[in-house]
Amino acid sequence: MTSTATFPAASATSAPPGRAGVTLMTAAAPAVWGTTYLVTTELLPGGHPLFAGLVRALPAGLLALALARALPHGVWWWRTTVLGTLNIGLFFPLLFVAAERLPGGVAATLGATQPIVVALLVVVVLGERLSWWRLGWGLIGVAGVALVVLGPARTLDPVGVIAGLGGAASMGLGVVLTKRWGRPDGVSALGLAGWQLTAGGLVLLAPTLLVEGVPSDIDSAAVTGYLWLGLVGGLLTYTVWFAGIRRLPVTATALLGLLAPLVAAALGALVVDESLSALQIAGFALALSAMLAGQLTPSARVRGRVA
Repeated sequence: MTSTATFPAASATSAPPGRAGVTLMTAAAPAVWGTTYLVTTELLPGGHPLFAGLVRALPAGLLALALARALPHGVWWWRTTVLGTLNIGLFFPLLFVAAERLPGGVAATLGATQPIVVALLVVVVLGERLSWWRLGWGLIGVAGVALVVLGPARTLDPVGVIAGLGGAASMGLGVVLTKRWGRPDGVSALGLAGWQLTAGGLVLLAPTLLVEGVPSDIDSAAVTGYLWLGLVGGLLTYTVWFAGIRRLPVTATALLGLLAPLVAAALGALVVDESLSALQIAGFALALSAMLAGQLTPSARVRGRVA
């Protein structure tokens, strides 16, 4: 592929009017999710990924239900169960397992493969043509994120790697199905978030009580961490995220997820005093470029050259 096909001039791409504001708002969700890794390792009790997922999901979901005052009906009972399991009930514990067993940047890199998963799933689930444009930028974005987290002391725990890839696949499918099914008329993004958070929390309830129980060492720092993950990282961000999925191309929305590992790495440098090399800074630039380019829609002439 020539450089002309990979990096076309800006005039060859376009974004619908008003989309930039929606994109910027939606991008705030993965940016906040990037704090999950730091909060998990620095504030929460270790060894309780199911409990962390439960506390992040169920209280926030019940609060959203109370605010939205709308319950699922008809087919939306089973759809909510499926979406809540994929986006919340399965994704959250896998995310926390990866965050606990891997360096934050490595775990986030595995999560950054989600745009690639989404680019492939839209062909099967939504019947769309494969977007080589966004698939290519997804691969470039993962490469950029990988450069950010390169280092001599990076260990790859097999369980953590499987959890990271499984979480990316779970939420990738959940995002695509959320786009396909949309949401019922009269139900807000807050209501949809409440349905899924509650369903995901209920899926986690029995396994958490049977396998882990409640941590015995919950202190004020842990309470702060749980509140942040539940209210901001759960209720607020999922409301924004589902609103964005409704209005934006789903593959372009998934590419915004690259912000999560970049924020995680930046926080590691600022808070944990991890240094960043020139190669890692170049990775930041590459991943951000991929994320931004993936938001644009190439013209027919450029699409032909890329294909």
